[in-house]
Amino acid sequence: MSKTIIVCGASQGIGAEIVHELARDSSNVIYALSRNKERMDEQFKGYSNVHPVSFDLSKKVKEQVANLFDGLESIDLLINNAGYLVKEDFSNTSEEQYHRSLQVNYLGPVILIQSLLNSLLRGHAHVVNISTMGAVQGSVKFPGLTAYASSKAALCTFTEVFAEEFKAETIRMNCLCLGAVNTEMLQQAFPGYEASTSPKEMASFVVNFALKAGLLMNGKIVSVSSSTP
Repeated sequence: MSKTIIVCGASQGIGAEIVHELARDSSNVIYALSRNKERMDEQFKGYSNVHPVSFDLSKKVKEQVANLFDGLESIDLLINNAGYLVKEDFSNTSEEQYHRSLQVNYLGPVILIQSLLNSLLRGHAHVVNISTMGAVQGSVKFPGLTAYASSKAALCTFTEVFAEEFKAETIRMNCLCLGAVNTEMLQQAFPGYEASTSPKEMASFVVNFALKAGLLMNGKIVSVSSSTP
C-alpha cells in the first residue's frame, strides 16, 4: 500500500540511509528534507519515488511548509531525524549556539508537526522523533554537550505530552533515543571513536519501528543503544 512519507534531516548519515531503505519499496512516495539539496539530488538520483526538498529548520518553518506542502492531502509517516550538534565547554557555549540548538533540535520539528498537523491526522500518521541517549534521564552524560542534549531532551517530553493530547485521534507519536552510530556527527562529537553500529543498521531499525513496531506504541521514549546504561 502506497505511503506518503517525510524524512527530515535526510542528506547524510542515518537520515540518508532511512531514505534509501524506504525508497526500495517503489510504492512509497518520499519527501527528503535538508538544507543540502545538492547532496540529496546526488544520493537519491536513482529513485523516481524520492523528492529532495530544500528545507531549513532554523527559520520560518511554517512559511516553508505552506510553500512546499500546501497541496499534500495526507501524510502517513514523518521521521524527524535532523540534528544540530554543539560540542563546547559550557563556559564557552554562546547564547546563539543555545538558541540554534533549541530551534533545530526542538522548536523546528515541533513547528513542522504543527504546520503539517491536518495532513498527519488525515493520514493516521506515525510521527517518529529522533533524539539521543544523552537526553535520557539516568543515561551516561558527556561534557561539552549541554546545548545538544538538553534541546533533544525537550523533544522527548514534547512527544509524551503530544501523545496524551491527541490520544483520542488516529495519529501516533514516539521518540527513539539513539546511542552511538558511526556518523559524521559522532566524529564531530568524539573524534576517533568507532561505534559498533553503522548508519545503515540503525536506519533499518528506525524504518522497521516507524512502519511496524510503532503500531502498538504511543508517546513512548525508546532507548536504542548497544551499550549500557
